[in-house]
Amino acid sequence: MIVRLRNWVGDVILGVPALRLLQSHGYELQLVGERWAAPLLAGEQWATHARPKRLKERVAQLRRLHVDAAARDPGFDRRENALVLPTSFSSALEMRLAGLKAVGYRQEARSLLLRRSEPLVYGGHALASYWQLACRFLRMDAAPPPVIDLKTRPADQQRADEVLARAQVRPGFVVVCPFAGGLFEDQEKTWPAFPEFALALQRCGRDVVACPGPGEDALITSHYPGVKLLAGVDLGAYGGLLRRSALVVSNDTGPAHLAAAVGAPVLSVLGPTKPEQWAPWGPTVQIVRRWPEWPSVDEVIERVQAHLADGGTAAPAPAPAETRIG
Repeated sequence: MIVRLRNWVGDVILGVPALRLLQSHGYELQLVGERWAAPLLAGEQWATHARPKRLKERVAQLRRLHVDAAARDPGFDRRENALVLPTSFSSALEMRLAGLKAVGYRQEARSLLLRRSEPLVYGGHALASYWQLACRFLRMDAAPPPVIDLKTRPADQQRADEVLARAQVRPGFVVVCPFAGGLFEDQEKTWPAFPEFALALQRCGRDVVACPGPGEDALITSHYPGVKLLAGVDLGAYGGLLRRSALVVSNDTGPAHLAAAVGAPVLSVLGPTKPEQWAPWGPTVQIVRRWPEWPSVDEVIERVQAHLADGGTAAPAPAPAETRIG
């Protein structure tokens, strides 16, 4: 079957359990998404195709995948054969123009373009939403898994270890993810005290590292003195690097979801983001949030110190007022 992935790192990661469910029911997956999706999902060994920019090229790509699948599977065109995880009108249109019988969310007047449309239930976690869509495709009911456990290729893990060795990063290091793309309900998702926190964090005696995305190197060098900049790490190696960390402290951002997916301890500092919908998924995740105010540096440092004092091998201890996700 052909699956259209979403356009954000966090959403693609949260969709992994749904993809595994489809695979477990005998489907050979052909995934279509952003160019970074292939290295991100390389450990899962799914065929992942980079989506072209223009509509005409996107449709041509889907038609090629359609023809290839039909040639290898005589029953391909006799059943629902595609899943659309995005909610956009264009993602459903592309499937229809490619002659695919797609299942997707009932959004943006897409029902006429889809072979079957399913309601999008608001208020729950995004991972559960993608999982439920896969369940509906399969016409079954099941609970989502408690962990994602994203796989990393041995070669990617080796590259991550080499990056850490070259930078002379000591074991027990802490990763900071101060980046956050876009807004949440028109409000800024970036913790404004992150630079101040990063300075205080270095006084804990651990190496503090950051792996900025394209165009973000300057933000680390200008606003985060003392933080070790590990530039040019792709998402495949990034997962291996996060797996080695003692703790990941993040905004609402894709690397936080990646860290949780590979089993790293995550302390997610959230502002307007709704944790019940978008927090990283898994038992190693803790949320620091008391919106409409941002947490203070002292609050977050206290949580970090408690975790590191515990050996830095488990998730930070929960606080009564916070939400545990997964």
